[in-house]
Amino acid sequence: MNYTTKVVQVTNVSPSTTSEQMRTLFGFLGTIEELKLFPPDDSPMPVTSRVCFVKFQEPESVGVSQHLTNTVFVDRALIVVPFAEVKKAKAAPSLMAESGSLPANRGL
Repeated sequence: MNYTTKVVQVTNVSPSTTSEQMRTLFGFLGTIEELKLFPPDDSPMPVTSRVCFVKFQEPESVGVSQHLTNTVFVDRALIVVPFAEVKKAKAAPSLMAESGSLPANRGL
């Protein structure tokens, strides 16, 4: 299957999992360009689950990484799905500029 994205979203990540552990696990599947774990390792917030985004160099690694779905890592079964990368779009023309000023506030 051809993938246009190089990013996977990993959910149901154990709160005790570190970004280094995720990097080690997914590093076996392809070269990692970027990895983000939310909340971050040093976050003081108590959480029940974490989310990780992994960006590979090659889109083929996305298909391979999906085979880790339902793999128990630390104490949770991971869920791995492709994640569409968002391209920055050109800013839409302002509606305010085209419609003129807003009507004046009328007292009741």
